Amino acid sequence: MPQTSPLPVASLFLLLLLFVPGQSGEENAFLEQSTDVVSVWEGDSVSITCSMYNSENELGMYLRTRVSPENVLYVPKDNKPTVPSAFANRIKYSKEGAKLTVTLLNARESDSNFYLCFRFIKRNGHHVRLDGKTTIVVVKAAVAPPVKLGINKHGAGIVEQLPLIVDIQQGQSINITCALNSSYEDEEICLLKIHMQPEGVLRVSSQKALEIFPAFANRLEYSKQEKKLVITLHNLQQSDSDVYVCATVLKNSSLFSVSQRGTMVLVKGGEETAFHNSSWAYYGLIIMAVLLFSVLMCYALYCVHMKKYFQKRNTNTVYEDMSYGSRRNTFIKPNVYTNDS
Repeated sequence: MPQTSPLPVASLFLLLLLFVPGQSGEENAFLEQSTDVVSVWEGDSVSITCSMYNSENELGMYLRTRVSPENVLYVPKDNKPTVPSAFANRIKYSKEGAKLTVTLLNARESDSNFYLCFRFIKRNGHHVRLDGKTTIVVVKAAVAPPVKLGINKHGAGIVEQLPLIVDIQQGQSINITCALNSSYEDEEICLLKIHMQPEGVLRVSSQKALEIFPAFANRLEYSKQEKKLVITLHNLQQSDSDVYVCATVLKNSSLFSVSQRGTMVLVKGGEETAFHNSSWAYYGLIIMAVLLFSVLMCYALYCVHMKKYFQKRNTNTVYEDMSYGSRRNTFIKPNVYTNDS
């Protein structure tokens, strides 16, 4: 049976690859999706960054909201960018190289949403959508409104969260509970840090984790039952101190709800513990010094006392000897056997 040489087979494989539609390095880079978290106060500005590539196949760039889908900005390749009327007079943008920065002015609570960057390219005569980065925007009210159990247009009161405050030592664990308080079903629940260093912690859809963010990659466990999500964060460090909030995307609705209360987490340790330990060491040294001083004083007093004691004994001995000698001289008797000549 004739054998087939491996060289023609390899050549045929490489030839077939030439006819398989592929993606350029730029397109592959754009497919690397990531999620950012931006938290601002109501009335401030929100900056969102998208990536663009000036390739021949590129048609245009979109920034769009995910919940209650709406275009925020469209930047075609060769034409002037388009801003929808809903965001007129509130959008600024600048392009530097492959980086497009979109700034939303005078942020409102209703601007809290998922903002998606994506672009369209032309491939084999078809328009292909390439998804890019997602930015979760949380706009905090300057004055927190009272928490309502019902549903308002911003979704306030839909997500309940416990506990309100956690004060722990470094290295310990905490549980944060996010509960949906409505007749709706959740499509996705997130836990976010929104104050000191805004970033994501967890995104969960049904029973599946969509994304566990790098800061908690090996320190997080969760369990989800119906409308309740319990998240356990392990081995917390001082850098984890922040305000954690639950947010949810409701299924079959146009609501992105953020917990109005949140959980304030304060992790103590490190320098405080070292200071506490050094204080005890300092007090211990003081106590040891006092004890040592007391021992030395007692020893000195003891030596002085013993010296005086022995000096007194020597004086009495000499006195007794002299007294004894005096008595002997007084009682000398004459020698009766001495003859007078």
